Amino acid sequence: MSKPTIVWTKIDEAPALATYSLLPIVQAFAKEAGVNVEERDISLAGRVLATFADYLTEEQKIADELAYLGELVKKPEANIIKLPNISASIPQLKECIAELQEQGYNIPDFPEEPQTEEEKAIKERYATCLGSAVNPVLREGNSDRRAAAAVKKYAQKHPHRLKPFAPDCKAYVAHMNDNDFYANEQSVIIDKDTTLTIELNGKELKSFDVEAKEIVSSSFLSTDALSSFLAQTVEDARDKDLLWSIHLKATMMKVSDPIIFGHAVKVFYKDVFDKYAKEFEEIGVNPDLGMGDLEKKLSKLPEDKQKEIKEAIQAVYEKQPNIAMVDSDNGITNLHASNDIIIDASMPPVIREGGKMWNKDGELQETVAVIPDRTYARMYKEILEDCKVNGQFDVTTMGHVSNVGLMAKKAEEYGSHPFTFKVAEDGEMVVKDANGNVLMSHKVSKGDIWRAYKVKDIAVKDWIRLAHERGKLTGDPIVFWLDSNRAHDSNLIKRVVEYLPEYLEKEPIEFHIMAPELAMRYTVKRSRAGLNTISVTGNVLRDYLTDLFPILELGTSAKMMSIVPLLAGGGLFETGAGGSAPKHVEQFIKEGHLRWDSLGEFLALAESLRMIYNKTGDEKVKEICEALDKANEAYLDNDNSPSRKCGEPDNKASHFYLAKYWAEALANSEDKELAEKFAPVAKALAENEDKILSELLAVEGNAQDIGGYYHPDDDKATKAMRPSNTLNEIVDSI
Repeated sequence: MSKPTIVWTKIDEAPALATYSLLPIVQAFAKEAGVNVEERDISLAGRVLATFADYLTEEQKIADELAYLGELVKKPEANIIKLPNISASIPQLKECIAELQEQGYNIPDFPEEPQTEEEKAIKERYATCLGSAVNPVLREGNSDRRAAAAVKKYAQKHPHRLKPFAPDCKAYVAHMNDNDFYANEQSVIIDKDTTLTIELNGKELKSFDVEAKEIVSSSFLSTDALSSFLAQTVEDARDKDLLWSIHLKATMMKVSDPIIFGHAVKVFYKDVFDKYAKEFEEIGVNPDLGMGDLEKKLSKLPEDKQKEIKEAIQAVYEKQPNIAMVDSDNGITNLHASNDIIIDASMPPVIREGGKMWNKDGELQETVAVIPDRTYARMYKEILEDCKVNGQFDVTTMGHVSNVGLMAKKAEEYGSHPFTFKVAEDGEMVVKDANGNVLMSHKVSKGDIWRAYKVKDIAVKDWIRLAHERGKLTGDPIVFWLDSNRAHDSNLIKRVVEYLPEYLEKEPIEFHIMAPELAMRYTVKRSRAGLNTISVTGNVLRDYLTDLFPILELGTSAKMMSIVPLLAGGGLFETGAGGSAPKHVEQFIKEGHLRWDSLGEFLALAESLRMIYNKTGDEKVKEICEALDKANEAYLDNDNSPSRKCGEPDNKASHFYLAKYWAEALANSEDKELAEKFAPVAKALAENEDKILSELLAVEGNAQDIGGYYHPDDDKATKAMRPSNTLNEIVDSI
């Protein structure tokens, strides 16, 4: 019988750096229970290289690990620990390509505006690396996301600070009230297996197969209405002396949201885009890529013209309201790059900071949070307005909000970018079945954003089952965040009404079906009373809520457990959010300090080992797993999370403490063989603690060369992340 195998994903940025230090420890401990832990590369650079293998030398070629994992998740033996990866925007992809080219990989440039058939084909291949390319492949199951009891208790004992709301707080959420995706949505339930076709004025844009009982929906957003709305929010922010900020998800909704972002750029900098339209066309300015890309392309113009345009941009800031800053020290605004403003990472701090964001002076200022489509904007509005009335949350007492998310079989995958289009001409967008029957139709204008999305019945049924199971196990009420006035949600409600009773008959639980803003009101009220609630949502809300509530409750979403029971019987264990990962890497390269907290990985590993034990009954795996549980509790109780400051223990030190506590727990194991094996390890780690910490701290303050941001040199990165020879010798000798 082959050894049980855990796949540890090699990904990007801070969690990838942390892996160089943590993975050797994990492999050393796990092998003593007969568990193999292997690494598979699904990083952005790895995916690019696998996609363009035909451009590489034999020595440079790597396996397509994402394709391998895509097959593995459909097998019962799948056991994957998936760390947060880059959901690449076009600017990030271009940076990655440039870095790989500098390293000697002869891959093609990304053609922004392809002219030839070859360039069009290259752009299509690169498109497979953009946005949420990994998640739809791996998530062959629905999401169970929650905080471990020890994590929640720690947060309540050591509360992070939430800033108070001013009594006269003027901050608010602005959204469209007509002609957005919410207003224009249509939805159908497919009655038999068929092929659907998307057409614009009779011209086929896409065809795809669907199954019986599949829910298929479509909608569009009017960009004329969008531009008018955006202009009004800018004017309102100026009149009320509010900070203007926009909140989108261009990394995941990789077709629709960059277009919305581009309209925001054109509206805010209208004077500049109007005056220099001719020059911008000449140098290929694309507002969808943000002001950062525009500033780079200005170098194509004569110096005097560059100076003139830069002065015109500065003049905009004098006329317009203050704009939210991503990095006020370096003048990086909310409109610099679309991948900088990820709504699930940007809106929770608005609540945390008392309705404020950072302005150009590095000061917090009350903001108008612009979320154009009202589908989910209203739930953010609800929590913000609640805080304005009832004040900030009390971290020491607030209840826990966990989530069961519908995401199996690519369910509602972020506006389903394969079926999202920038409308090429005025007319009618339709969805037809194989017999030519029109199922959905929209009158659209050139430039509008039209999209379709779908969810398979098997995914919906499993989602309902998982929600009931969590309600049964916890005794907490489950709340389906579904809006009966929204076409897509209305069809999902029909499935809940059909499938939930068969579970309720066996085990009654409390459940509710509420529109997102009402569900938010109900959940927040319970949270303030110290009561726990299980949110049951579609895929987009899953993403938003599992950052929002953890950031308020725990200070970060990286400490959440994300368990995906795969439909085929395996497990995918995700390890928290990576939204702050770029800043972590920047600090590490500058001063050798990595503040990434690997607690998410520690918790995911425990659940991964637990699944192996539950399947095999192997007592050694059980002992290793229970010892890790104890180590995780000790890690929290002793406050060993990485410090944010250089010169204090960082991520590398946190891994030492995990190893120390894990070895101590195993040294006291009931399994004599494991106890004998780890007693000397625990002794060596304890006796050498001061020496190990001094070796780890010795590199603090020193710049680090890891050989690349997107594609680090493994030897250099290992050296940088494993600087304690004493620790390395103890771990490697296990």
